[in-house]
Amino acid sequence: MIFLKPGKINTSFPLKRGFTAFFAVLLIVSCTQNNVKQDNSLKKYFEENQLTGSFALLNNGTGDFTVYNLARYRDSAYLPASTFKIVNSLIGLQTGIISSDSMVIPWDGVQRPVPEWNKDLNMYQAFRVSAVPYYQEVARRTGSEKMQYWLDSLHYGAGKKDTLFKIHSAIDTFWLDNTLKITPDENLGLVKKLYFNELPFFKLYQEKVKHAMLFEDNANYKLAYKTGWGATEKQHALGWIVGWIEENRHPYFFVLNVESADPHYDMSTVRLKMLKDILKQLGFFEGKM
Repeated sequence: MIFLKPGKINTSFPLKRGFTAFFAVLLIVSCTQNNVKQDNSLKKYFEENQLTGSFALLNNGTGDFTVYNLARYRDSAYLPASTFKIVNSLIGLQTGIISSDSMVIPWDGVQRPVPEWNKDLNMYQAFRVSAVPYYQEVARRTGSEKMQYWLDSLHYGAGKKDTLFKIHSAIDTFWLDNTLKITPDENLGLVKKLYFNELPFFKLYQEKVKHAMLFEDNANYKLAYKTGWGATEKQHALGWIVGWIEENRHPYFFVLNVESADPHYDMSTVRLKMLKDILKQLGFFEGKM
């Protein structure tokens, strides 16, 4: 199994292309079967929602993994959908396309099925309501060359074959149209690096994105995440939720990846409910972990 581990990198300047290979080495570390627990008791949460998928939880303190459906977690790649907003936000901030998380992009006047999108939004708001139009405009302003540079620097979408992804579809849809794919393992590794401010972006910008991801903060725990919802090449509904839960200042990183053959399956609430049900079974939310 592979995942991203903490490492010291200089975030005060953009990575050189020649540095990409070295950075990629920092991203990958082997994980023996001794610290992997395959928990098939979690299968019930997928079955009761008529979904297939995988779940993984990394205990940062011990390196222990709890995994359901290890093969899917490690080996299968899917469009990132709106989890790409993590990367899109970081690139936008680093390049100055997004001047701050309060930068407003005016609504284009097109009525869309999500009411929260039909108004002027700043980055923080757009991230939290997962406003696709806002981030499509960010991608258009960024352009293919800058976007490609940062995807190369992150080794984003390279997968196990270690082949750099090249943007070959529209700049404002490539993370939605199945040309870009990532594994659940890669998605978990990304947020782990983000948590420790170890991605190649200024610390301030990583903190801004983490702030946007923090949805629950109370005396017992902090829960930060980003959701995603899209359609696979087979037109199956695909859902993501990736992030971390922190108790007693100790982070645990998670990724949930779910799929339904029904293209009209509503992923809007099921992802978070499944995540919380699983985390509750594993002992979270009481401040005791």
